[in-house]
Amino acid sequence: MKLQKTLVAVALLAALSACSNDDDNNQIDDGFNLTIAHINDTHSNFDPVKSSFTMGKDGDVVFNEFGGYPRLLEAANEVKEDTSQPLLFLHGGDAWQGTAYFKLNEGMANADLLSQMGLDAMALGNHEFDLDTAKLANFIDSVNFPVLANNMDAGLDPSLSGSTNLKPYQLFAFDGSTKRKLEEVTDAKENEQIVAVIGVVLEDMPTIATGTGDVKFENEIAYTQVTIDALKAQGVNKVVVLSHIGNARDITLAEGTTGIDVIVGGHSHTLLGDFTDLGHGDNGVYAQLVKQKDEVGQTCIVQAGQYAQAIGKVDVQFDSKGEILSCAGQNTLLTNEEFYRDGKREESDLLTGADHEKVETFIDETALIDDVEENNDMRVHIDAIYKPALEEAYGDVVANTPSDINHERRPGDGGTDIHGSDVAPLIAEGMVYWANQTDVNSVIGKKVQIGLVGAGGVRTDIAAGEFREGPASLELLPFSNYLSVLTINGEVLTDLLTSTIDATLPVGSHAGKFPYVGGMRYTFTEEVKNTSGKISAIDINTGTELEPRWEPINNTTDYVVIVNNYNASGNDGWNALGDAQLQATDRVDLVKTSTGYKAYKVDHLTYNSTENTYSVVYADNAPSCDDNGTDICNTDALSFIDYAEEKVVLEQLPFESTTVIYKD
Repeated sequence: MKLQKTLVAVALLAALSACSNDDDNNQIDDGFNLTIAHINDTHSNFDPVKSSFTMGKDGDVVFNEFGGYPRLLEAANEVKEDTSQPLLFLHGGDAWQGTAYFKLNEGMANADLLSQMGLDAMALGNHEFDLDTAKLANFIDSVNFPVLANNMDAGLDPSLSGSTNLKPYQLFAFDGSTKRKLEEVTDAKENEQIVAVIGVVLEDMPTIATGTGDVKFENEIAYTQVTIDALKAQGVNKVVVLSHIGNARDITLAEGTTGIDVIVGGHSHTLLGDFTDLGHGDNGVYAQLVKQKDEVGQTCIVQAGQYAQAIGKVDVQFDSKGEILSCAGQNTLLTNEEFYRDGKREESDLLTGADHEKVETFIDETALIDDVEENNDMRVHIDAIYKPALEEAYGDVVANTPSDINHERRPGDGGTDIHGSDVAPLIAEGMVYWANQTDVNSVIGKKVQIGLVGAGGVRTDIAAGEFREGPASLELLPFSNYLSVLTINGEVLTDLLTSTIDATLPVGSHAGKFPYVGGMRYTFTEEVKNTSGKISAIDINTGTELEPRWEPINNTTDYVVIVNNYNASGNDGWNALGDAQLQATDRVDLVKTSTGYKAYKVDHLTYNSTENTYSVVYADNAPSCDDNGTDICNTDALSFIDYAEEKVVLEQLPFESTTVIYKD
């Protein structure tokens, strides 16, 4: 199998690299070689993701499927076939959320399937806090691998405080390729090599996650250094950090500490490597070596994309003192073997015969993609236990999509152009349409002009074919957010766009906060590479979607905007909106009831400077959104369903609403 051939090639590269990096001692008889297979941000993608790739930079486009849990398991098993090499299989966090499987089964379906993967450890991601700490504790106590977070204190949380499977780190002892877990360093035998895997979670978790309970989160760099120093004092000289803080912050963590040998990351969904020839962009160096705080040590950084589409594999070679001699590897996209020439995937478009062989030959000759069969046992298990409820929940067809509509968080990511996602602007436009329908607008009392959408709130592409109700509320917009309408002036709007885009400019940054818009358009021009820029043009549409009429926005003019309540309340770096509501606001939060729509008036927001979080103060009552509540709160998804029904045919907007011009 090609994955095994790739492993041999990478091992040879690592050996050659070791020779070049260790001129004084090419013989490392007392050294240690470690293979790390890794995944992250799998987001409940039990089934493959409909996708495409190009056969060469300017080659034909092939429509396929990538990944899924059964294919990921089979790829991991291929890596494990080499029993001569010490191996760790790690998950960088965010197994939760993302598909209808999670909405229907919450964390326990993931606990079931991930426990069949043979994982050694998993970092705690922010989406693991999407429900509450009681449900998270149930997940953690159900899986057969430790869940790691060293810069987190769960001691005051009644649900998580008693979990014995939530740990700051896990020690592994290797005797050759034989591996066992250690509770204490002193449990190791004389001939064993010890590797510590330390979990690192977001220090600003309360600004991103909604179900953190009484958990406290601490500084990523300071707490991790303390943990490393304590382990080093006990003789541990090989340290792997399993993080869920994003690629840019992984680099900062490496540069701000000493003693981290490898960071296996997550959160920013970064498919590290140059996938340009496959049409998936150049996403940064895989196995990048970063100098540590002392300017002597080096840290190797890896991350494997998103949605269970790829597996990463890195070979690390240590000398007898635990210093890295080499670090080499790659991510591999995992495709099925059924290929189409069109995104509709109709039988007439299926590639057969010589056309199919051409694609197979390309895959065989291309290192960064491999055709891997699904693990049959896991596929059967998913189809028998979880699939029937999923199919039932998908519901009625509300529209048809002639061709795939792509979503990427940031313009330029994943091979996209300077306009980025085509899905997010469509959702933002749909929010404006929905808010101005008579039955909704009657409870708002004013015309809505602008829709705002954070890229991270949109979770999937829209595939060609039938568009059904279920995927809209269970997968595309799964967070059950209600929509908020408020008035802000042009200055606040410009500040919001500038600050959130600036935060996504560093290489490998988490781009969930990136803003897409409806009812308007803007151009952002980067001025300082990977650091900052400015809004160079911003216009409001005073016409219609089909016949737009553009007028420049004025900083002192008020505009009525619609946005989900999560971002409206300043979460995930949307502080400009939060700050604008601290004294007073005309904001209303919109839910659906059994008889129509209802608006809950917000009086103002408060701000906790210690945790950098906002709280909403309602004029009267708050929306009733829990399991026993009377309100139907997922108006973000309901608005798009209504919009899709009105459109009948879903296509990308006839104009570009978002443009980012990057500095050369």
